[in-house]
Amino acid sequence: MFQASEIQRLIEQGLPCEYIAIAGDDGVHFSGIVVSAEFEGKLRVRQHQAVYATLGKLMGNEIHALQLTTYTPAQWAESQKPI
Repeated sequence: MFQASEIQRLIEQGLPCEYIAIAGDDGVHFSGIVVSAEFEGKLRVRQHQAVYATLGKLMGNEIHALQLTTYTPAQWAESQKPI
């Protein structure tokens, strides 16, 4: 079983992130938000693949599921504005 904090640490090690938050309390199903300039110009699927790559063989094995929401820094800033 994995801790959300360990998944966050692995993603931060492998991908420069402006913001990251990972949650999950059953040890195999997680969700998270990742904000990275590395996502600029990439399709959403490529952004998710970049995050999954930081977790390597853990994805689909020890980590059964990771639901992601990814943003570029500009998208993140826009999403934080009040309506």
